[in-house]
Amino acid sequence: MSKHLNTGFADRQKTAAEAKKALLAKLQPKPAVTDPLFDQREALRAAELERVRQERAEAKAIAAQAAADAKEAARLEAEALEAAALDAKRGERKERKALTKAEQKAKRDERYAARKARR
Repeated sequence: MSKHLNTGFADRQKTAAEAKKALLAKLQPKPAVTDPLFDQREALRAAELERVRQERAEAKAIAAQAAADAKEAARLEAEALEAAALDAKRGERKERKALTKAEQKAKRDERYAARKARR
């Protein structure tokens, strides 16, 4: 021990007691400060939650509409392709019929000419 500090047993006990009191005082609960917006904070949270839900619902609706539009466009495109294929098939059939008619007319004319030539 240092002589010039006058740290005797009683001084050390007193210092230890003060340190213990300071440590206990640090652990004591502090008086709570009430938030002036405490009552409004729940309403603000609810409003924010509702806004976020609304935004998500709108985004979901937009995505669903886009998907429906894409599906409808694909259906219309398939119908257009089907109609074009049907038109092409009809055109080919008309062409075949026209050729068949022309061939039949040529045969008929040939028979007629042959009959005329026999007379």
